[in-house]
Amino acid sequence: MHGAVTDQPACYLRGTYIVQNAKNNSFLIALGANLGVTPGKNAQALDTALQLLGEGDAALGAVSGYYRTPAFPPGAGGAFVNACALLHSPLNPNDFLARLHAVEASMGRVRAIRWGARVVDVDLLAMAGAVLPDPAVVRHWMALAPAQQQTQTPDQLILPHPRLHQRAFVLVPLADIAPDWCHPLTGQSVRSMLAALPDADRLAVRRL
Repeated sequence: MHGAVTDQPACYLRGTYIVQNAKNNSFLIALGANLGVTPGKNAQALDTALQLLGEGDAALGAVSGYYRTPAFPPGAGGAFVNACALLHSPLNPNDFLARLHAVEASMGRVRAIRWGARVVDVDLLAMAGAVLPDPAVVRHWMALAPAQQQTQTPDQLILPHPRLHQRAFVLVPLADIAPDWCHPLTGQSVRSMLAALPDADRLAVRRL
């Protein structure tokens, strides 16, 4: 929550907290960028996305440190800068996802290639303990083989994100802001999901 970026962008509201309004939903999101020429430029893209996401009726509750991570999948451009954030918003999950996509589009994101290089990527990880659309569908996408993950995309919002438990570049920053959040289907906390990953995966995610 208090990391510093190597070439000095001012990371937007990193480590700050905003009291949640009872009428708001709590959303956990993941952010990434890898089209900048330096880690600092990629971090600036995350700063801009967070500033846009925090406008209007949304409120930033917490922002993780920023981390440099290998491109995923390998060959998808240069190294990423990744982070996670907690936002509060009165929007429902589908409308909130549309807002995330609108921010991506406003920053020049073009979804031409699945898992390709991107100016900014904002993923909706979870809304508190919600399971959408239902447990069976979420479990189906969680169990998808790696080869299928690159070719199959759900046509509806899946919450929690079906890959979050497998990705160090998500779990490391998420542990900064929500280490005790528990996956509603597996019962595992962020802390325990991160500990279950191979050491090499965790060590490849390095704080800026």
